[in-house]
Amino acid sequence: MFFAALFAMYFTTRAVQGPKVWLESTGMLNIPFAATNTTVLVLSSVTCQYGVFAAERFQARRAGTIWQLNKWGMREWFALTFLMGAFFIAGQVYEYAMLVSEGLSLSSNSYGSVFYMTTGFHGLHVTGGLIAFLIVLVRVFRAQKFGHNQATTAIVVSYYWHFVDIVWIALFSAIYLIK
Repeated sequence: MFFAALFAMYFTTRAVQGPKVWLESTGMLNIPFAATNTTVLVLSSVTCQYGVFAAERFQARRAGTIWQLNKWGMREWFALTFLMGAFFIAGQVYEYAMLVSEGLSLSSNSYGSVFYMTTGFHGLHVTGGLIAFLIVLVRVFRAQKFGHNQATTAIVVSYYWHFVDIVWIALFSAIYLIK
């Protein structure tokens, strides 16, 4: 519901403001950079799911070398997912810095307000997911035996992560692709 409200705010503000502010402001967006950042986030759902597959077979850690991806366990896949999510957040911080240097800030115009609120709240949710991955990794590391409880926790965190990714695909489409 929260993200539905953000989408409603975005499209309402866009309709009321008119095309001039939107065209000027969206012209500042670095779409190839954002698309690359989006690709990393979407691929992190793939690595997350591989971690779930490992958790479902109760494989906490890799059974082979670090280079044998087919023998990775939940810990390796979730660690990679964490790194990809952190890369996404770092990319957003970089993008914010570039846009502010070009004059688009939270208070510069209605587009800036809507852009930073929608992407910023999404970034907070991604950060929450990163914290959840750390909690799962610590719990699995400390567990005497990897069992049903650890696998269930990993699966629940993956649901959240996939949801955050799906929301970003919709946000990316609305913000970066629809002119």
